[in-house]
Amino acid sequence: MIIESAFKPARGLTHCHLQTLLPTLLQKKNTKHYFWQKLTLSDSDFVDLCWNQPPDTHDKRPLAVVFHGLEGSINSPYAQHIMQALEKRNINAVLMHFRGCSGRANNLPRAYHSGDTADAKFLLEYLQKQFPTVPLLAIGYSLGGNMLLKLQAEYADQSPLKAAVSVCAPIELDKCADRIDQGFSKIYQKHLMKRLVSGLLKKYQQHDLVNLINLPKQKARKLKTFWQFDEAFTAPVHGFGTAKNYYEKSSARQYLKLITKPTLAIQATDDPFMTADVIPGEAELGSGVTLEVSRYGGHVGFVSGSLLRPHYWLPERICDYFSDYI
Repeated sequence: MIIESAFKPARGLTHCHLQTLLPTLLQKKNTKHYFWQKLTLSDSDFVDLCWNQPPDTHDKRPLAVVFHGLEGSINSPYAQHIMQALEKRNINAVLMHFRGCSGRANNLPRAYHSGDTADAKFLLEYLQKQFPTVPLLAIGYSLGGNMLLKLQAEYADQSPLKAAVSVCAPIELDKCADRIDQGFSKIYQKHLMKRLVSGLLKKYQQHDLVNLINLPKQKARKLKTFWQFDEAFTAPVHGFGTAKNYYEKSSARQYLKLITKPTLAIQATDDPFMTADVIPGEAELGSGVTLEVSRYGGHVGFVSGSLLRPHYWLPERICDYFSDYI
């Protein structure tokens, strides 16, 4: 099912780049104290979790799991907004940092990628054991949204999630990698690539990436685009071979028809990280998918209100959707 979004941008703030950048530009210092937990994975690596409240197995509130975007963390504006909103709605919340995104380098040469659902499955199985009677929910932003949609498709009827929401998911990775290498969007790519390359260079302190994937350090320093980075590092280190193969196998669009459990996908046609033709048609959606399309919003922006009094629409929309299933 496809529905038109009720989102209305703030007056004078309709431009996609303003919508995309405002949450960061207007971000206030976060004074919230989160509770950190290291979760050891089956391959001896780990992910760091951030809880709104100390995890308590006697807590019977619904539990929402948050998956951030590329190079995101608990410090990302959208992460802080949704964690605050969930707490206000009396929903327990935990954010899972993808490998290496918490400020600590992960143990293995590998990292994380858009189609990697294994760590999310490991976490959800862990939470099911810890909170066996608690309704589980999930939210994924951008890269985390693509991963979550793919995860829901893999689970199909067996999904442990009562409901899931993806926001601005780049469900055709090749087209999104092309789009972000054009025009003003290159600014976003430059920012993200700086962080990706910085993290990659730190791996040379512990791992021999030359022998492992034939990636000399001097070549790693020169990577400028997503295509280059994924061809040189992401694809070979995760067993895809090429960036093209990685994009083809990890893009969630092809899997949407397999989703049967309640899943809301929020997309904006003006998202500067992708083109409008990335948004799927009705025939591509599984019975569980509601695709909410907005003319405005940029990439994980969706700022209404005014410049002096900004209102972040996404957290309320997500919580309202969850309220129908808990």
